[in-house]
This record gives sequence, C-alpha cells and structure tokens, in this order.
Amino acid sequence: MPATFDSSDPHQLPPTPDYDAWPVETRPAAVDSAPHVITLHWQDGRTSRYHSVWLRENAADASTVNPATRERTLDLSRLGAWPTVEAAWLDETGALNVTFAPEQRTLRFHPGWLRAHDYSNAEPLDAPLVPVTTWTGDTLDAPCSLDAGDWLDHEPDTVEARTLLESALTAVLSHGLVRLRNLPVEPGTLARIAERIGPLRATNFGSLFDVRAKPQPDSNAYTSIALPPHVDLPTREYQPGLQLLHCLENSVAGGQAVMMDGFAVAEALRERDPHAFETLATVKWCYANTARTTDYVWYAPMIRLDEAGRLDEVRIADFLRGPLMAPFDAVEPAYAALMTLQRMLHEPHFAMRFTYRPGDLVIFDNRRLLHARDAFAGDSGQRWLQGCYLERDEVRSRLRMLHRAERQRRAAALETGGAPDS
Repeated sequence: MPATFDSSDPHQLPPTPDYDAWPVETRPAAVDSAPHVITLHWQDGRTSRYHSVWLRENAADASTVNPATRERTLDLSRLGAWPTVEAAWLDETGALNVTFAPEQRTLRFHPGWLRAHDYSNAEPLDAPLVPVTTWTGDTLDAPCSLDAGDWLDHEPDTVEARTLLESALTAVLSHGLVRLRNLPVEPGTLARIAERIGPLRATNFGSLFDVRAKPQPDSNAYTSIALPPHVDLPTREYQPGLQLLHCLENSVAGGQAVMMDGFAVAEALRERDPHAFETLATVKWCYANTARTTDYVWYAPMIRLDEAGRLDEVRIADFLRGPLMAPFDAVEPAYAALMTLQRMLHEPHFAMRFTYRPGDLVIFDNRRLLHARDAFAGDSGQRWLQGCYLERDEVRSRLRMLHRAERQRRAAALETGGAPDS
C-alpha cells in the first residue's frame, strides 16, 4: 500500500509529494553525488540525474508540503542559500537519502516516484497523454464502438466500469471520438454518463439540451435542415472541449450524422497550400452568436497550433462567423484561404457517415472534430438527441485517475510480493 506520511522510518518506503502510487519495479543500485547534482544508477542499467534544488523543492516531508493537502509550503528563497548536497546514500528500501546544506536536513525520496519523474531522460513535457491519430473517412468508416449496455449497472469504481471508461477516453484522446452503444433511452441518461467523466459545462443552451426540431428555433440544430461541418460554440473565448450526443429516438428519413477529423483536414491543407494554412492560423476571424437574449462574440484564428507547432484546435463554423475585421490588405488573402478550406470540406473522403440508433451515445472532441448532419423529413418520424458539453481537462484528469488506480494495484502487489499483473 502507499506509504503513510512519515519520511523518517528507514524500514518503510517514504511518502511522495502527491496522492499517487509509484510502483518500484526497478531499484537504484548506486548513487553518486556532487554539490548540485545527484546521479542514480538503476539495476536495469538506466542512469538518472537530478539537481539538488529540484530534489529539495520536491521532497515529501512536512517542511516541504502540507501533509493534509500535499500542496507545497516551502519557499526556496527563505532557505538562506542555494540548497546543495552534503551527503547522499541509498537505504534498505531503495529510497534515496540526501542531507541538504545549508539546512543540515536529511530527506528521503521514494525510488518509484524518482523513476517516474526522471526529467533527465523524459519525453517532451507537452507530449500528449495519448498519441493523436488523425483519420479520414477512407481510413476510419465508423466510430470506435463499445458495448455499454450494462455500464450503468456497475458502480463507477468497479473493474468493469473503469475498463470501459478507460477504453472510451483513450479513443477520444487518440481519434477524437467514441461511440457507446445499447445505453438506456430514458432522458437524463446522458448526465449519468457524463458525470462519470467530470462536471458538465453549462452554456446558454443549459447543462443538458435537446436536439430536435421545434417551433421558433434559436439554433439551426433545432430544425430539420442540413448542417454543414462545424464545431460548437466557437463564439466563446474557450470553446467547449468535449461534446456528448445521446440518441433517444430516430425514426426519420434522412438525418445521417457526418463527422470529420478537423486535424486531418488542416494537415492536408498545410501540405497542399502552406500559405492558406498560415493565413488561417494567423488571421483572427469574428465568431458571433447574437441571439435574442445573449450576445457572444470572440475573435480567433480558424486553426490554432501549440508551442511545438502541433494542431491544438480548429474553429470552423461558417454559420457563426461575423464580419471579418482584419487589416485591409489581409481581407482578400483571408477569404481565399477560407474558400480553399471550404472546398476541402466538400471532399467526400474526409467524411465519416453513420446513422444514430436509439441508445447510441457519441463522445467527441469539439475543438478537433467537425460534425454535420444531412437534412431530414421532419414529418417522417421523430429524431431526438440529448447533448451536453464537458472540457478536455476532465477527460485527461479522469484517465490519469484510472491510470493511478492501476499503479496503486501494481504497487500493492509488489509490496506484498505478488506479481504486478496478478
């Protein structure tokens, strides 16, 4: 089991400065030290290096973090001098012991935690939690689909529930979407599913919204007309990161769902027309939703990259664009780039097409995937979806918690002498 918050017992593994569990699957075999750097040599041949200042700030004793919250209380600037290593050794548990000057304080470090946080051998800090796999309709003709028929019969912390949720969230982070099948068709089921990921994000459409044709609609989604490929709410400073749509009824003629990987489209644009791609990644477009009772407006590029140059989000929704307010000489190049993109969105090979059946629930990344809908005959039957929004942060947090539970299981098995995969 994870160590208690007592760093002084040399017969027990020390605590870590977090609530996680870090299995000790290989131990340090030797340690070398210099005033500013400690080098660990692991039993499997790996060598790791840690700065003294980094170790001091990341200790897990009560002089560094609050034991109740695991939040840092140490202020490095109040130590009086740069923390340096006076002595370092390994104890019988494999923990690293370091005596720091000027404090003359000896602190212990958990070997599993050190191994997991070996920044001298780490991948880039902004590497995605799950590798992103782009797709087109030619390479992926249907969403990754999971049978969730009995999911709600299991409590969220059961192995069955956690396994399905991990598979679903992994698919969302890798391909941008997942389809859960055979769920109940009672209104409100969506909220029970969404809350297994994280809190819902309320908008002017409410926490849960019904997608079906209605009189006096305040969105094109609430009609029977076709919807072009788009993301939802690009009019917000931070557009919702995740959308869930749950089919309760669908007996209409037409109304087929369309999904496109906006990242695949943007990458194709970057390859075909680098100038158009650069224009859409720099010119700020106006996104506006000026309804009878609300007035949301935001200005942003249509394509956004992260610091490493990777695609981070797309804001594509022609019916929610306001007047372009770019510098005069940028207007025609901006529209030329826009029309190049628009033509690409009509290329059928980018699109995945499928029909919702009652009990289907699709979860997709609203800042990556474009969704659309064919027109349907409103008098041919009923089409009723319930929808809600969450944030990308909730997906990553929940998946990390699932990974943490697995690490805790492995750590417990190792500490009791069992096999990690038992």
